[in-house]
Amino acid sequence: MIVSNGEGPYRQAHVDPLAGLRTPKDPPWDVYLTGTVFLDIIFTGLDSAPVRGTESWARGMGSSPGGVANMATALARLGLRTSLAAAFGDDHYGEYCWDALEQGEGIDLSASRTVPGWHSPVTVSMAYEGERTMVSHGHEPPPEEPAPDCPPRARAAVASLTPGTRAHWIAEAARTGTRIFADVGWDDTGRWDLAGLPDLEHCEAFLPNAEEAMRYTGADCPRAAARALTECVPLAVVTLGSEGAYAVDRRTGEVAETPGIAVEALDPTGAGDVFVAGFVMGTLADWPLADRLAFAGLIAALSVQEFGGSLSAPGWSEVAAWWRRVQSVDGQDPAALRRYAFLEGLLPEVTRPWPLRRAVPTIGFGRSA
Repeated sequence: MIVSNGEGPYRQAHVDPLAGLRTPKDPPWDVYLTGTVFLDIIFTGLDSAPVRGTESWARGMGSSPGGVANMATALARLGLRTSLAAAFGDDHYGEYCWDALEQGEGIDLSASRTVPGWHSPVTVSMAYEGERTMVSHGHEPPPEEPAPDCPPRARAAVASLTPGTRAHWIAEAARTGTRIFADVGWDDTGRWDLAGLPDLEHCEAFLPNAEEAMRYTGADCPRAAARALTECVPLAVVTLGSEGAYAVDRRTGEVAETPGIAVEALDPTGAGDVFVAGFVMGTLADWPLADRLAFAGLIAALSVQEFGGSLSAPGWSEVAAWWRRVQSVDGQDPAALRRYAFLEGLLPEVTRPWPLRRAVPTIGFGRSA
């Protein structure tokens, strides 16, 4: 296991992980996704959970786009050309989220739209002792919530499956050659029936967590669950939290497992999105399964060292800084270091720290009247 001592962020460097694979006939986007964007307001520096009937003061606060924006941001920071279809309110929150994603992260929003009179969904997250408590508010999304039947051409798409529901854009995207990567939320119906995930038939990869995988398959351990899932989807990846992840590829016969990386976890928000983003990137770059799994686990571990969802998604500068740092820590396991040696030729040079401004405490500063 590699141990990281966690230092501050570094200036972002642009890396195109697919540079050697691009051709003039490629789709315009590397990854497409759709969903609901929240405004996330994150309170940090709380000593404990708020107590009923008292007032708690936080030592820090940040704002950022959340919801599906967590995944979109994680993909974009890894250098993938990302297209997002989402509805945005026409309030200041919606304007802020739009600008942060389009101008700040370089995410394509041509498939998105602003909805007059619809206010942005909001989540307030309170982080303390490595845990989080969240309160959300929002109205039903507008009937024309973007999830087009004819999504733009892309190498891949990330879909969040909903038990008992079919999203028609998934089948259309798969029909035109888009590779579908799917995760899933908790099954509130309690059925845990794979037949209730009809879009799974269009997916190349399914990435549930261990509890979800075992419930869907009836297996008594995550590894057996991953193997069982390959009867429904070519590639099954089961995340094991701090213990790492396990994957089975039915087509190639590859099996891979990566241990967790020991870090000081401050906030787990968005770590699952970051993991999926790293795995998608490695797959599109044609990396071996073991490398994809190791990289996805690494950037997920880096993300939990920071607060927030999209705020914490690491870019290549953070990965490079981590790699330089862990090589200098005395007593590292040489075998563990070799596990990440494949990054050497890809990482940018990082020469000096740079405070990466990813959050603002107050929305509206700096806008002209």
